[in-house]
Amino acid sequence: MNLVRQFSTTRRVLSHIGGAPIRYSSEVKIEHLPTQFSTTDARFFNKTTLKVSGPLGHRLMPIEPFVKLQFSEHDRESEVLVSVHDSQEKKQRQMWGTTRALINNCVIGVTEGFSARLRLVGVGYRAAVEQGKLVLRLGYSHPITVPIPEGLSVSAPVPTRVLISGLDLQQVKLFAAKVREWKKPEPYNQKGIFVNDETIRKKEGKKK
Repeated sequence: MNLVRQFSTTRRVLSHIGGAPIRYSSEVKIEHLPTQFSTTDARFFNKTTLKVSGPLGHRLMPIEPFVKLQFSEHDRESEVLVSVHDSQEKKQRQMWGTTRALINNCVIGVTEGFSARLRLVGVGYRAAVEQGKLVLRLGYSHPITVPIPEGLSVSAPVPTRVLISGLDLQQVKLFAAKVREWKKPEPYNQKGIFVNDETIRKKEGKKK
């Protein structure tokens, strides 16, 4: 039996989601602008601006100085390939996949948009949109008023359902989470505000 452990001398090949090209149709336009992403926030002083435009609107996002974008066109669609200057450097390796995912979300946002559904479960629980604000009646002595951020569309097609939609996935999810905080689902009576297909396992109360 050969007890000598074999070691590979080949260079480790890194697999990244960042290496997958982002394909988009002719109705989408992606521009990598040399302009500084922000002139007031020091975190973005050395970052350039990526603008993604589509049928539903446009999105802006910062691009790190070590990120490279390569654009190419094909018959009916175009694609952008994301890479970094040094894939062995930890921060660049982390931001590689993150940047690719964020750009892809921008493309989806300006073509299809993102949405979240809220279900209000409880006796007397109601929701309505009034004067640009989401008004919740959740059993408290007074209604809860939640301002609707710019860039989001919020509707209540029925009193116990709220539909949130927008171009920015993070903004949609954050607003849904903010509304949910007012009445988190509880496991005993299974009442509260549920997001999308969220469920909660019922717990039995203490028996005397």
